[in-house]
Amino acid sequence: MEKFIRLLAASGMLALFAHAAIAQYPVRPVRFIVPFPAGGGVDIVARALGDKLTVQLGQTIVIDNKPGAGTTIGTEAAAKSTPDGYSLLVGPIGGQAIVHAYYPKLGFDVRRDFAPISKIGYGTIVLVVPLNLGANSVKELIALAKTKPGQLTFASSGTGALIHLTGELFRQMAGIDILHVPYKGTTQFLPDLIDGRISMALDSLPAHLPQIKAGRLRALAVASRQRTAQLPEVPTIAEAGVPGFESVTDYAVFAPARTPKDVIARLNREINTALQQPDLRAKLAAQGIEVAGSTPEALGAELRDEIAKWAKVIRDANIKPE
Repeated sequence: MEKFIRLLAASGMLALFAHAAIAQYPVRPVRFIVPFPAGGGVDIVARALGDKLTVQLGQTIVIDNKPGAGTTIGTEAAAKSTPDGYSLLVGPIGGQAIVHAYYPKLGFDVRRDFAPISKIGYGTIVLVVPLNLGANSVKELIALAKTKPGQLTFASSGTGALIHLTGELFRQMAGIDILHVPYKGTTQFLPDLIDGRISMALDSLPAHLPQIKAGRLRALAVASRQRTAQLPEVPTIAEAGVPGFESVTDYAVFAPARTPKDVIARLNREINTALQQPDLRAKLAAQGIEVAGSTPEALGAELRDEIAKWAKVIRDANIKPE
């Protein structure tokens, strides 16, 4: 009996110490694992948010770029990190959903191995065409594609990535036959797009905005649910002729599964507080990113919806990993 009482007392003390550790969180620097190279959209978002959280939490947010293998290297590293709130994943929602549906065998499961914390925001994808294509609207583009089945092309920054699958989604929902031409990145296909060797691209707006403003490319529509402040006169694809169409670059924060709920709640509060700061919102807006925080539950639901959405696109297009 005496031994049992000592065990109870010990377990009680351990629980007390654990609660105290959570209450004091964080007591050391927090790592943001970014599964992309430095300088890209996710990296920019992670650093901007990290600067704010460094002040709010009183601990440095360290950015750890782990690119490669379609984001799977960094994502797996985050999934296998200690679930204590000191290693977090900053990555795309749609991109993680695509990885889940695209690769048949992974060392992690985004639904099982991560706890959602908060959405950060989303960026605009724009449908751009060369000036000499002869299409001045989405309806004209679809009509042109139907008169030339299999002849019009769309560029992407790589097979299986969000930009490729956004083009596939447009092909499926518009009921047209267009040919995918993968490149290594936007900078590689931009000259071909401007010169008319490629018919169109559905790509991240910031990369194309200078060409649009300079009159070298024509923006037919944006793929977001609402128009963007950067091109207020350009309609959404949904209102321009393809009802229900939506695709965005998006950003969120996840923790390894089994991270204490109190830590998740604290991080959610701090992230959503940071996202209300006018200077952070302005900094992200300059990159074409609209701020949109969330609850952990809402982020989890969005991730599940995105997995179902992109799995269907991949299945219907019969896309296989290269």
